[in-house]
Amino acid sequence: MNRHEPSMRAEAASAALPWWKGAAIYQIYPRSFQDSNGDGIGDLPGITQRLPHVASLGVDAIWISPFFVSPMKDFGYDVADYCDVDPIFGTLADFDALVARAHELGLKVLIDQVYSHTSDEHPWFAESRSDRTNPKHDWFVWADAKPDGSPPSNWQSVFGGPAWTWDARRGQYYLHNFLSSQPQLNLHNPQAQQAVLDVMRFWLERGVDGFRIDALNFAMHDPELRDNPPAPATDRQRTRPFDFQLKKYNQSHPDIPAFIERIRALTDEFDGVFTVAEVGGDEAEREMKAFTEGDARLNSAYGFNFLYADKLTAGAICAALAQWPDERGTGWPSWAFENHDAPRAVSRWWSAGERDAAARMKALLLASLRGNIILYYGEELGLTQVEIPFEQLHDPEAIANWPLTLSRDGARTPMPWSTSAPNAGFTSGEPWLPVGEENARRAVDGQEDRADSLLNHTRAMLALRNANPALHHGSVARCETLDGIFLIERQAPGQTIRCLFNLGAEGAPIPHDLGQGHVLATVNNATAEILPPYGAMVIEL
Repeated sequence: MNRHEPSMRAEAASAALPWWKGAAIYQIYPRSFQDSNGDGIGDLPGITQRLPHVASLGVDAIWISPFFVSPMKDFGYDVADYCDVDPIFGTLADFDALVARAHELGLKVLIDQVYSHTSDEHPWFAESRSDRTNPKHDWFVWADAKPDGSPPSNWQSVFGGPAWTWDARRGQYYLHNFLSSQPQLNLHNPQAQQAVLDVMRFWLERGVDGFRIDALNFAMHDPELRDNPPAPATDRQRTRPFDFQLKKYNQSHPDIPAFIERIRALTDEFDGVFTVAEVGGDEAEREMKAFTEGDARLNSAYGFNFLYADKLTAGAICAALAQWPDERGTGWPSWAFENHDAPRAVSRWWSAGERDAAARMKALLLASLRGNIILYYGEELGLTQVEIPFEQLHDPEAIANWPLTLSRDGARTPMPWSTSAPNAGFTSGEPWLPVGEENARRAVDGQEDRADSLLNHTRAMLALRNANPALHHGSVARCETLDGIFLIERQAPGQTIRCLFNLGAEGAPIPHDLGQGHVLATVNNATAEILPPYGAMVIEL
C-alpha cells in the first residue's frame, strides 16, 4: 500500500463533509490557560500567545469557556453582559485578535453561550425585577408565593436549596436552577428569545465559527409550576435536595426544540457554523437526540456519559455509542472524558501507578469514538486532579457541599508550560489556583522533545484519526469484549479498522483471529499476541 494512500483517502472523504463532522475540539478554560499580565488569572492575550501549541496537536477547533462580563460568582457562567469581554480577560479587540490568529493557524473558534440564565447583575434582570409592568417584566421566571408564603413549587437548585428566591421589590419569587445570583431567563417569551438570538448574531458577525450552548435543557420550565415527583430509591449517595427529585417540570420542556430551530435558522445564515449542546440529567439521551434531530436543529450534543463515571468500562462505551447509530435522521454525538465541571479522568479511573500507561490508552480510545471528540486543556499532558484545601476553594458548589462534593477547582488549575519557571510558566504573579506539584512536572516543555511523551503520543493519535476515514467519521460495526479484549470496529467506504484495548491492569492474550491485519499503531508495547496492561492496537483489515 502506498504510504500516502490513507491520508489522501481521508482528505478526499473529509472534503465532502462539513468541517465539524469528526472534528477534534480543544476546550480552554480561560482563567487557567495563560496569564499575560501577571495578575494570576488567564486571559485572552494569553490564549492567543499559546495557540501554536493547540494547533500543533492536530485539533480542528478551540472551545473557549465564558469570558464575558460577569461578577464571577460562578466564574463566567453568570453573565452580566453577553456582548463584551470581562476586563480580567481583556477587551473585544483582544478577542478579535484571538480569532484572527486562530484562523491563521487553521483553527475554528467556538464560544460558550449561556441562555438558560443570566447574572442578577445583568441589566435585563435589573429592569425585570423593578416592578411587574416594565417591558422586561416577564423576561425572567417570576411567580407569586403560595398562600402560606412558601415558594411556588418544590423545585430544587443544582447547587443546593430551593430553586426560588423571594424578591421584595416585586413581591414575588424568581426561579434559579443554579445559584440564587443566576436568575432563570423565561425563554417562553418571544422577546427574550430574540434577545439571545441577537447575542448569537453579534458573535457570528465577529467571526466565531460556532457555539457550545450551556445547560440547554434548563432553557424552559413548566409554566404551570407543577411539583417535581420524588426520585426512586437509590444506593447512590445524595448530597443535595436536587438529587431527591425527578426533574420533570423545572427543565426539559417540549417547546425547547422549537427554540433550537430558531437558533439553526440563524446559524444557517452564516457559513460552516457548528452548534453543540451540553445536556445533562435523567433524560439526557432522549433530549440530545431531540435537540439534534434532522437538519433543522443543532449539529451535535454531548452529555455526561463519561464525565462523572467512576470507572471506564467497555459496557459504558458500547452503550454510549449504540445510542447514536449511523442512521438517517439520527444526530451526531460529541464526547468528552474531561471538562471544567468534572474531575480529571486519570484521577477518577486509575491509581497513581497506573495513570501514565492508562492515559496513553485513553488517548487512543478517545480518538476511536464515532462523533466529535473534545480534549480538555492539559489532557494531552496527563494532568491529574489537584487537591484544593477548603480555604483556597472558589467553586461555589464545593463550598456549599463541603466535603461531600469534589471540588471542580481541582480540574481548573493552571496549565503548566515550563518545568523550571515559577508557577510552571502560567503567570508571573500569584495564580488564582495552585498549579499542583505533580502537574508542574508534566509541563509542556518537559514533554515537547521526548518522542515517547504523552503529549507527542496524543498528537500521534489525533493524526491517526485524521488520516483514516473509518476512525474520523465512519460507522461503528462492532463494539464488544471478547476473551478480555475490548474492541471497537469502525467502517467507512473502502476501509475497516479494528481497535483493540486492554482496559485492565493484567496482560491479555489476543485471540488469533482478532489480531490479524495491517498494524497502524500500538500503545504500551502491544504486540499481535498480547496486550500488556492498558495496551492497545489499531489494525486495518
